[in-house]
Amino acid sequence: MSTDDDFDIDEPELTSDDLLVLDDPRFTPDTVAIVTGAASGIGEATALALAANGLTTVGIDVDEGGLDATAELADDLALPGEFVAAPADLTDDEAVERAVDGAAERGDLRYVANIAGLQHIAAIENFPMEQYDVMQSVMVRAPFLVAKHAIPHIETTDDATGAIANMASVHGHYATQDKASYITAKHALHGLTRSIAAEGEGSLRGFSVSVGYVLTPLMVNQIADTATERGIGERRVVEDVMLGQARTKEMMMPAEVANLFVLMMTPAEVANLFVFGFSGHAKHLNGGDLLFDGGYTHTYE
Repeated sequence: MSTDDDFDIDEPELTSDDLLVLDDPRFTPDTVAIVTGAASGIGEATALALAANGLTTVGIDVDEGGLDATAELADDLALPGEFVAAPADLTDDEAVERAVDGAAERGDLRYVANIAGLQHIAAIENFPMEQYDVMQSVMVRAPFLVAKHAIPHIETTDDATGAIANMASVHGHYATQDKASYITAKHALHGLTRSIAAEGEGSLRGFSVSVGYVLTPLMVNQIADTATERGIGERRVVEDVMLGQARTKEMMMPAEVANLFVLMMTPAEVANLFVFGFSGHAKHLNGGDLLFDGGYTHTYE
């Protein structure tokens, strides 16, 4: 179908029309939501989506410049809710506790979206353990720690009602080559999600969001790494590895590759799942997973 030339894919520009806005009595400026990884990608889109619903949204990320860019975009979109940048290293326990406590000072902390993540492509026998440890710290330990500090604040609201959501993945449902650390982390998040639900007594819910490939900087960076690891071209990574098993065919054409049609979710589409999950419309979503994967998980070719 195509040659194996390298190519560029750009993340789509987010507009207010992309964001789901729901009528919910708790979606007010007095309600606070924490979003980790808010400096880019899904985290940025989720922070903006929650601000679009009128919540005070505190974005936690180690990337201060990225958080500033998220704040600027929130201003440009004239969102009704406030976005607050809270630079913090998720591998620093004291910094995480300060960030969560600081968020709770801004209103009723009810929602947490644990989204921060990173990727490294390598076979298990070649995987650097220092990178493994960083990934587990950011994607497993940090969500646990954020939940640990957020839960007491949620419980002190007038009705002890809220939700903690974890960014999982189709890789929390099955495994592919060369992503063992990422896959291990995403499977672990399902366990954390269910544990939150088990301890939440019905008013504090836990849920996860699992999607396929999303057009983010993290995903784009995987293409070249996967091509190198597998000894194939970048086109084949997108066509065969990333998109080969998907069934939903919403197509997006990169400007520089006119004949390549790419199936990817946008960050805003994922952000909207968090909005729905936090809302009263999802009050029976507890311990479960919002699996929006285009057919990856339940079909086989």
